[in-house]
Amino acid sequence: MLLSGAGWALAAPAMTAQGAVAGQRQAGVDVYRGIPFALPPLGALRWRPPQPAPAWRGVREASKFAPACMQQGVSMPGEAAPSVSEDCLYLNIWAPPRRAGRRLPVIVWIHGGGYTNGSASMPLYHGDRLASKGVLVVTIAYRLGALGFLAHPALSAESPHRSSGNYGLMDQIAALEWVQRNIAAFGGDPQRVTIAGQSAGAMAVSALLVSPRAKGLFQRAIAQSGGIFEPLQLAPGYILANAERDGASYMHALGATTLDAMRKLPAARLTDTNAVSHPVIDADVLPLSPYDGYVQGRNHDVPLLIGSNSEEARALVDVSAVRADRFEADIAASFGTLPAALLAAYPHDTDAQARDARLGFERDLRFGWDMWAWARLAQSGRSPVYYYSFEQRPPFPADSVHAGWGASHFAELWFMFDHLGQAPWKWRDADHELAAAMSGYWVRFAATGDPNGQGLPHWPAFRGVAGQVQRLGVPIGTGPVPALQQLQVFDAVYAKVRGSAFGD
Repeated sequence: MLLSGAGWALAAPAMTAQGAVAGQRQAGVDVYRGIPFALPPLGALRWRPPQPAPAWRGVREASKFAPACMQQGVSMPGEAAPSVSEDCLYLNIWAPPRRAGRRLPVIVWIHGGGYTNGSASMPLYHGDRLASKGVLVVTIAYRLGALGFLAHPALSAESPHRSSGNYGLMDQIAALEWVQRNIAAFGGDPQRVTIAGQSAGAMAVSALLVSPRAKGLFQRAIAQSGGIFEPLQLAPGYILANAERDGASYMHALGATTLDAMRKLPAARLTDTNAVSHPVIDADVLPLSPYDGYVQGRNHDVPLLIGSNSEEARALVDVSAVRADRFEADIAASFGTLPAALLAAYPHDTDAQARDARLGFERDLRFGWDMWAWARLAQSGRSPVYYYSFEQRPPFPADSVHAGWGASHFAELWFMFDHLGQAPWKWRDADHELAAAMSGYWVRFAATGDPNGQGLPHWPAFRGVAGQVQRLGVPIGTGPVPALQQLQVFDAVYAKVRGSAFGD
């Protein structure tokens, strides 16, 4: 939509490579919503690399969020379901008012949602509070589920790289390329770009850090509760040949026999299942796993801020029915037969112990080990690694969907975005203090590659197998890696699966 004379105050127009855009000024921050960074991936462009957005004449109104990419469900319990469309490759910008000669750091946020849902416009991700502290925030969309990650032999045959499956990652790279070309027009510094994400967004960060296509598009990285570091032997679907086989099965289940038929199917039919919803090790975008990329020294060596939450699984796993006498059988039913040492690392003699054990096991399996492994791998480079454990238990009401979460998956988001005001429950003074400190750490890291700054408790860089971790709670302090003994058991199991010891 071109500018048509809205009744609200306009932010100063910004001139992008495609044309001028006008946003809104709200609470001292300029907000630009729904800027296209690629052509709509429709029709013949379905399952193809993103193409550049077309130019326009005049001033484009950037006052409304675009629909989220096609999906079912929501990425976070209690979140309102977004409107969706296959035409979804847009981004949003929150920026302090521009000043001549000033270029501010940029955080590009990659939303979570298991690669199957999520939105760049979710209110919790709005960058207004961070922008008020002196950083530009860009939230980006990317294709999800089968539309973003379908691999298939026929798709690989179409590609000059003989690969397929990573369209969602290509979208993220296209958005980062757009930022490099255009962010200076909004007052941002293209040489101080931080990629950041949570959950699947953090997993995407780990992929971008070893993608040759992403080289030079960012200078720092933040990853919250997510990474791709487990042995590929335990995730064979990530290997292209296996992903192509899975994609062929998916296509057969839909009753389609050709790519042309698949491209004519209604987009809603392609979101009925989450069978295809992860990146692929291919010959172009992701030629090796993040783990192998770090081991081989083929990662992008940039300052890194990573961590996870002390009670991750409470938001994801219902343990009300867990019992001591069924603990090992239930684990086997969910994950297969596991080594005795791994089960023994989580004592489960009583029902109460068993519930805590299942939560601890799921926390470390899904998040804890990945972040610890990532920190150890990254510290071998020239750039520093800052590792955290989020431990604050928000005051979630007992009658809310968040009841019993504690310091769970998602809980740090209210704090690092400094968005306590969005929640309907009553926060404590200590929560506000932590939100101010965490948002300050994140902004300072984006500015300098080091979270430390005036008025913030010192955060040491992580070094060694059992280095110091910043414990983000009240009070903030440093301490050892949480659950280190259990993580070391996981480490030994994974090393055996790989057939070689982990190199620290």
